[in-house]
Amino acid sequence: MIIKKINLYAIRLPLKQPFIISYHTYDDMPSIILEMETDEGIIGYGEAVADEHVTGETWESTFQVLQHTLAPKLIGENPFHIERIHELMDKAIYNAPTAKAAIDIACYDAMGKKVNQPVYQLLGGRYHDEFQLTHVLSITEPDTMADEAASMIEEGFKSFKMKVGTDIDQDIERIRKVRERVGWDVPIRVDVNQGWKNSSQTLKALRHLQELNIDWLEQPVLADDIDGMVRIKARTDIPLMIDEGLKGLRDMREIIQKQAADKVNIKLMKSGGIYPAVKLAHMAEMAGMECQVGSMVESSIASAAGFHVAFSKKVITSVELTGPIKFSKDIGDLHYDVPFIRLSDKAGLGVTVDKAILEELTEFKSIVE
Repeated sequence: MIIKKINLYAIRLPLKQPFIISYHTYDDMPSIILEMETDEGIIGYGEAVADEHVTGETWESTFQVLQHTLAPKLIGENPFHIERIHELMDKAIYNAPTAKAAIDIACYDAMGKKVNQPVYQLLGGRYHDEFQLTHVLSITEPDTMADEAASMIEEGFKSFKMKVGTDIDQDIERIRKVRERVGWDVPIRVDVNQGWKNSSQTLKALRHLQELNIDWLEQPVLADDIDGMVRIKARTDIPLMIDEGLKGLRDMREIIQKQAADKVNIKLMKSGGIYPAVKLAHMAEMAGMECQVGSMVESSIASAAGFHVAFSKKVITSVELTGPIKFSKDIGDLHYDVPFIRLSDKAGLGVTVDKAILEELTEFKSIVE
């Protein structure tokens, strides 16, 4: 089986409501869908959702990298030769993990369809039967966030991830209001998305968080401030998760060496796809660190890819891949059993793409062959 043609679709996924985090407000999610055709008629799908604040890639730049740099290099290659494919991509361009993730995911989808097995079977087999979904609360007014949390409890959600990272005093009020509304037994995770900037600001906030029963605190300092994470970790018993500060193997090695976090958030868009994400999970396991698989708010395609990684690894103990639930229209059919996700045993990613919706949401496209 060889790669015969690659079709690229630049789309915008419509959100039910704006998604607000510390550094940006999203009214929709720009995404690139990659359709890989093989000489045997097998179609593999991949996806790239770029975030310029995390990897330095944009929607437009990622499309150009895929169209002109990566896709032409891979025509004629075997999707099963994933180590070679990553080497070719790495030689073609430095970094650009989101663009590479789209290729990687499409290769795994094609591999799974070729052998008629779900992707998790290619990664060591299924370990988890299900994961509990966590509802993500965008940054709004404290009472509004508390109201949303209460309504989500009624819909079946049993845990929350709160986006904060603006003004510390307001952030503390947001967390306090949600905690009071949902009660003390409901898990709450707090994601600062680098918004508190440095360890001094974070330590100031932690004086108030200690009493609010927080599951963990995620990325409270700037991404490259690994030493800031070390300082915070030494001064609190609230578990720390690193997200934007972990992209690839070099970051993971430094995090492990400095014991800079208790947990790591692995995202396929940061690491370059399924293959390198699994490597990060193995490194974390050797260091005794739990992992989460998160997302950049992706469609059914990349969300399913993340789930296949998570379901195959014991060290991955939580997931945050709820993009399809947030969209008013999606190109795929990944199924959620709220408040759980349970993967099917369908071949490849297990996602059927609606070509009519894909064309409807496409703003521009290209063919490489």
